Amino acid sequence: MVDLSIILAGLTDALTLNNLLFVFCGVALGQFVGAIPGIGPIMAMAIAIPFTFGLDPLLAIAFLVGVNKGGLVGGAIPAVLINTPGTPDAAATALDGYPLTKQGKPLKATKMALFSSISGDTVSDIVLITVAAPLAILALRMGPVEIMALMILAFAVLSGLVGNSMLKGMIAACIGLLLATVGADPEHATPRMIFGYYQLYDGLPLASVAIGILAISEILRRMSLSHGAVRGAIEVQKSDDPNNNRVTFAEFWDCRYTLLRGSVIGTILGALPGIGSTAAAFMSYAMAKARSKNPESFGKGNLHGIAASESANSAVMGANLIPLLTLGIPGSVGAALIVSAFMIHGIQPGPLLFQNQGRLIYGLFGAMIMANVVNLCLGQLGLRLWIKVVSAPESLIFSAALLMCIVGVSMASGGLFGVAIMLLFAALGYILASLGFSLVILIIAFFLGEQFERSLSQTLAITSGDLTRVIEHPVAVALLVMAVAAVIWFMAKGKDSFETGETSIED
Repeated sequence: MVDLSIILAGLTDALTLNNLLFVFCGVALGQFVGAIPGIGPIMAMAIAIPFTFGLDPLLAIAFLVGVNKGGLVGGAIPAVLINTPGTPDAAATALDGYPLTKQGKPLKATKMALFSSISGDTVSDIVLITVAAPLAILALRMGPVEIMALMILAFAVLSGLVGNSMLKGMIAACIGLLLATVGADPEHATPRMIFGYYQLYDGLPLASVAIGILAISEILRRMSLSHGAVRGAIEVQKSDDPNNNRVTFAEFWDCRYTLLRGSVIGTILGALPGIGSTAAAFMSYAMAKARSKNPESFGKGNLHGIAASESANSAVMGANLIPLLTLGIPGSVGAALIVSAFMIHGIQPGPLLFQNQGRLIYGLFGAMIMANVVNLCLGQLGLRLWIKVVSAPESLIFSAALLMCIVGVSMASGGLFGVAIMLLFAALGYILASLGFSLVILIIAFFLGEQFERSLSQTLAITSGDLTRVIEHPVAVALLVMAVAAVIWFMAKGKDSFETGETSIED
């Protein structure tokens, strides 16, 4: 276990004015971009990563976590006001939030979304803090063979859960692993697929690949759907009745079981790589409706519907870090971006984090709790401001985002070569998304590629090149059997079609 002195030192690092400032800025940025349909916290995190290069690791990661948490709150605002979710996981919130807006109760709906989001997020953070260290100790008992088998299982499960096609998911994972092999061979240091560009000797730049595939390709996709139209400002009805502009304690307490149920669902699903917050939100909403004494009131402005959706989708955020911090396997795009931030600062995610970087991890835990408090306070103060954000013209937002992407990647990669790589991967991401391939799986496989190759090499060395000797490792055999069973099960469920279709970065 981690020493108490390290835990206290990490929490002390989190409770500094510097860290509070970066958490505040991250939450504010997250709420801002979350409130703008089509942007979202994932794109903001991808753009922000290069700008955190010169920061202390705790400040950088706390800032990104703040962006992610703030985006969960901001995404509910356009869902409630204009029936257009700022993030995909807020789609279930719109089912009851928008009817409340049409009844002249937009502030009541947005405040309920805020309180529910903070409640679910806090529950999942508490679970993360309590279970992460014991799970990391368990993970340390796994050798290279078991780690390789675990990663194969993760790729199989992700391929089946994310997107509409199992085969496309597997192809996307293979593309990500292939991209990870660019650069020097870790075993013999011989260059591979650098095509004469010495800049690729250390591999493809993380910032260029992540921002190109996640941010630029999504901007191009959104712009192609706008057809040149500029979205105008909206007007929100105002009510003179103070009860329509607030959530009373009695109303919040009445939703306590709905909030707890949504938090548990989000935490459990968030700990499983690939399921995502959108599925958690709709599952919690459906269960709340099934358990309700008045199910016919759902979809007509029921506060329980908002509570169920927001508590579940926010609980996923903290739980997503459980497989990341304990096994080094990101469970979502947001977690994958946090992996890249760790790696940019020379930190390898995985079970050794608690042994080698215990102070940093508990500093991160402290920053997450701090971000929840900031999210609540800033949300209370800024709801009226964020309501105005939804009227911002997309042309202004997208042009500013493109400029920040170019500047950020140029700074992180040390020149225009990284920008060229970014634009190349933007085109690749746009094409793959248009064909229905999952960008989530591709990015996660790219981030895990180096570790997977290392584990595979060590496995071959341990088995003397005879992979049949894997049977000497019963845990690895069990994981591989589970991977094969997952592929067969998802194939049987019909997730193997090759129909084309657009895929968002947050699907």
